[in-house]
Amino acid sequence: MSLDIVDLNWLGVIVATVVYFALGAVWFAPQTPIGKAWMTSSGYKSPTSGTLSTNVFYIFPAVFCLIATIATALLARATGTDTIGEGVILGLVVGLGYGLTLIVATAAFEFSKPAQWTWGLVTGSYHAVGLLIAAVIVSILH
Repeated sequence: MSLDIVDLNWLGVIVATVVYFALGAVWFAPQTPIGKAWMTSSGYKSPTSGTLSTNVFYIFPAVFCLIATIATALLARATGTDTIGEGVILGLVVGLGYGLTLIVATAAFEFSKPAQWTWGLVTGSYHAVGLLIAAVIVSILH
């Protein structure tokens, strides 16, 4: 079993990355209850001009979704995860063990946020669900 990054199923990685990233577009959309909670809890105001209002604003989250998906695909390969059930287990381990945990731990120090714990739970939950879905995709498209 090779852990070489070039041996990954890149179609699976790309599909999982797109789904993970698209989930964020829905999760954080100001029109959704979760998006409203996130905006209120973070104090976020959507930029209407400048660099942050351009496509560059979306590039960084997409790149980091890709990196997280690649890491998850490597873990799937290393653990021999290749079924939906095993993908769910891997996704829970990665999503809850890293995604949710690290964001909520960070929330403890986000004193500038109006509702730091809500921010942490909304953001961390997004990563937990996104990584769960990504893990299932890369596991079955190995």
